[in-house]
Amino acid sequence: MRTTLSAEALDATDRLLINRLQDGLPLVHAPFAPIAHEAGIPEADVVSRIARLREIGAITRFGPFLDAEAMGGAFCLCAMAVPPERFEEVMTLVNAHPEVAHNYERQHRLNMWFVLACERPDQIAEAAARIEGETGLKVLRFPKRHEFFIGFRVEA
Repeated sequence: MRTTLSAEALDATDRLLINRLQDGLPLVHAPFAPIAHEAGIPEADVVSRIARLREIGAITRFGPFLDAEAMGGAFCLCAMAVPPERFEEVMTLVNAHPEVAHNYERQHRLNMWFVLACERPDQIAEAAARIEGETGLKVLRFPKRHEFFIGFRVEA
């Protein structure tokens, strides 16, 4: 199982970065400049801190959130029942797929939930089949019927 970060793992600047990054970045030549100015650190330090936050597991992904369906693609929520002793191994295999948008552990029989985002709807089944082949575990698919935007945000 993954370990919880110690209270000292994140300083006030790390927490500021995590909170600000959840609001998105401007599409400009220097997108980190406003955050760097607010934090009182150089832009290069913002980038190195983001890399460190990924390395220590404080953030699991850093990148754009694209609407695959608006571009002709597809999303699908997926779940797996992963034996606890294999969770880290399976998580690594699943997360290696470029189609995996995000992956979450849950305290439930279906303890791994992730989203597949593909360029074409038929690629959902292909990606799920590859994951099943690599892990030997069934990938349950829950296609979206209706979209709701809830603005989920976690305060660091």
